[in-house]
Amino acid sequence: MSAGEQVPPWLQEQFGRLQQLQQNLQSIMMQKQHLETEQLETERALEALKKAAETDSVYKAAGSILVKSTKATLISELEEKKELANTRITVLTKQEARLKENLKEAETKIREMLRGPPTQTGQKTDTPK
Repeated sequence: MSAGEQVPPWLQEQFGRLQQLQQNLQSIMMQKQHLETEQLETERALEALKKAAETDSVYKAAGSILVKSTKATLISELEEKKELANTRITVLTKQEARLKENLKEAETKIREMLRGPPTQTGQKTDTPK
């Protein structure tokens, strides 16, 4: 395509799809990173909590205040939070892999479209008449 030519609508559509896939991938990766950070913080809190003596006072954050709780209750809540984060990370990892594959396919399709229609006889092209 020369500089003076306009991008055909079918190619614009493919570029739009590619851009949408890239945005989705970026969003998934950010969510995954946030969950991984949250999971790490939860693991650290669990480690600290498990080191605490049974007689120590323990608290959990409830908004902007701290509420007294029991060690066993907090350990249970943190382990559940950690498990939930792990499950969500697994789902996001699968979505990330699927999006990366879709991105590769979209990029390949655009490259093929930019090369032009096949030159072999007998094959149909998508160009309008």
